[in-house]
Amino acid sequence: MNQRIAVDYNQPAVLERLALEVIDLARARGAPAAEVGLSSGEGLSVTVRDGACETVEHERDKSLGITIHLDGRKGSATTSDFSGEALRETVDAALAIARAAEPDSYAGLAAPEYLAREIADLDLDHPWDLEAEAAIELALTCERAARGADARLKQSDGCSVNRYRGTRAYANSHGFHAAYRGTRHGVSAVMIAADAAGMQRGYWFSSARDAATLEDAEEIGRIAARRTVAKLGARKIATTRLPVIFENRIAGGLVGHLISAISGGAQYRRASFLLDALGEQVMASGVSIREEPHRPGGLGSAPFDDDGIATFAKTLVDAGRLETYLLSAYAARRLGRAPTGNAGGVHNLVVSHGERTLEAIIAGFDRALLVTDLMGMGVNGVTGDYSRGAAGFLIEGGAIAHPVEEITIAGNLKTMFKDIQEIGADVDPRSSVHVGSIVLGEMAIAGS
Repeated sequence: MNQRIAVDYNQPAVLERLALEVIDLARARGAPAAEVGLSSGEGLSVTVRDGACETVEHERDKSLGITIHLDGRKGSATTSDFSGEALRETVDAALAIARAAEPDSYAGLAAPEYLAREIADLDLDHPWDLEAEAAIELALTCERAARGADARLKQSDGCSVNRYRGTRAYANSHGFHAAYRGTRHGVSAVMIAADAAGMQRGYWFSSARDAATLEDAEEIGRIAARRTVAKLGARKIATTRLPVIFENRIAGGLVGHLISAISGGAQYRRASFLLDALGEQVMASGVSIREEPHRPGGLGSAPFDDDGIATFAKTLVDAGRLETYLLSAYAARRLGRAPTGNAGGVHNLVVSHGERTLEAIIAGFDRALLVTDLMGMGVNGVTGDYSRGAAGFLIEGGAIAHPVEEITIAGNLKTMFKDIQEIGADVDPRSSVHVGSIVLGEMAIAGS
């Protein structure tokens, strides 16, 4: 294998061919079973602040990881150098680690019957022909719109534009090999407002695979401005218990705690607050969650997982009842189940929702808390105990009363999930978790 010069590793066919060459190299050096994952990409990111360009970053990255399975033992090694010598050294390192490792009867490649057979075109690749000068002007346009929205906006904390195009490939010694390419682009604005009471920071962003579907840059700036100014005058509230609304932008984090709890790793390690909960009621009866990995253009779409296993649509939660764990090949063996195509995570979660907007939901409360920001990492995945710093708005008489900050919200995720009263129709399209604002019946709020 010779040194490669000026090779475009962002071409799927090139990356796939390299994966196969490394599998052949592993076989030639004594590996009975091996798997190779590769990624390569290039992107541009610019940030402006207060009318001037602050940073321009051109990104090129590539990575190769090989795992060798040897009589129940496993060894892995990675490299970002794709030269022939570096690849041989990486394979030899993985072999050496495998020879020294303890046997694990659950280790090994995914069974051939689970591997992806067809690689569908999921409409993931939408390159953005955007050079640095144009990206800077777009970011400045966003910032000007934000700064011009309100005199209380004293400065920008950065408006950014980014584009990225990357390729992923996987191959193993069962004969599976495939690659696909995708894009992800974004525009964001972070602003700082001030009045006599102090300063506040707020932001807004848009993210999409196709730049044509991004929100207008000026509108992103104006929304960031409104959200920042709305925080001015924030204060604590007295310690109490109130219904809590998680704004759609952060509601996906609640769903993320569920995903962590039902992952195969958490289950076989016996470290989950939803341990052995399959078939049980884990959420309110009005909540259902589906995984849709083949959604065209989805930010989380993928034809296969990190084991090469075919992804497929499935119901995770049906009317509050847990229908499946999320299993890699290894976790599936540990639990005596079939893999679910989730090595590396989930792909496009769609959460059921009602018909009311966030505004209509707010109008229905005499007193409640709307949470728009969370701080800290006070979540115990084993017990489900939940305690995080928060900021947002106090609701009184069906309307926003005033902004709130320096409070803590607390509960237990097992109770919180079952206490979901409603999910709004304001589904956030900017992530791979499609969920509206989540309303919880009551949480403890620690304030002044």
